[in-house]
Amino acid sequence: MEQKVEFKSGGYTLKGVLTRPAGKSNVPLVVMAGGWCYTKEIVLPNYAKKFVDIGCATLAFDYRNFGESEGDIRQDLNPWEQIEDIRNAISFAETLEGVDHNRIGLMGISYAGGHAIITAAIEPRLAFVISAVPVIDGYLTLRRCHGETRFAELLEVVAEDRKNRYQGKPSGKIAQSPKEDPSKELTSWPFPHIYSGFMAIKEESAPLHEHWNTIESVEWLLRYQAKPYAERIYETPILVAIAKGDNITSADLEIEMFNAIPNPNKSFVSVGGVDHMSLYTKPDHLEKIGRASAQWLKETLANL
Repeated sequence: MEQKVEFKSGGYTLKGVLTRPAGKSNVPLVVMAGGWCYTKEIVLPNYAKKFVDIGCATLAFDYRNFGESEGDIRQDLNPWEQIEDIRNAISFAETLEGVDHNRIGLMGISYAGGHAIITAAIEPRLAFVISAVPVIDGYLTLRRCHGETRFAELLEVVAEDRKNRYQGKPSGKIAQSPKEDPSKELTSWPFPHIYSGFMAIKEESAPLHEHWNTIESVEWLLRYQAKPYAERIYETPILVAIAKGDNITSADLEIEMFNAIPNPNKSFVSVGGVDHMSLYTKPDHLEKIGRASAQWLKETLANL
């Protein structure tokens, strides 16, 4: 059963979709958090179905500034505002009838995979956390993705944007990824297959996706680190799922972060034969992460 919902965060009305397993009450709930320039229709419904099949409700939503949600600076990704939106989604879930308020958890993907690590460290209400293909260190990730020369150009664009914002101008726009040759178009993520993948998803199921972001979003990403928060996760059961062939968020950074989690109640899965974007665009690849996540959650819930 699917229901449109809304809740408040930071003074804005955020729009979401609540799904429930038919005929069940007092069910666990998974808050579903999307990544860079996501709207709630991108990939999240596929994972939600896996969780509903094992008897969980799910709550997917658009962050402020994205999709159907309110927000004054469209396409602006401030990770701390997004984490605040996630925490307010948890608060909203606690008001829902038919939901076991002691078994509310979080799944975050890509950028929100990092958000999930941070939220696990600072949000004691979470009963479980799943972090899929997480961004761990924004600076290192962008430097690796762009290469030294293009990364230097990106830093110049970010610095110029900061000067403009100081003068009262709005942050400029930068494409999420290039249509074709990344050497001819400076973007946030320099991979043409990201563009083609997101455009296919936009046409199929996510018409409100916009393939650009503010330059300030990139500046926020350059300061983003999840690993220090991983070191604070002592009790919350957590699964970290990565793509063995991930050429974007870097498996070595993800493994290093996982090893830093002191909690013995942690699990790790590295799915072979997939990469970051194939988890969005190829159903059989998405199935692998979805199946592993649902199986882990089913076992975890049995022990809560």
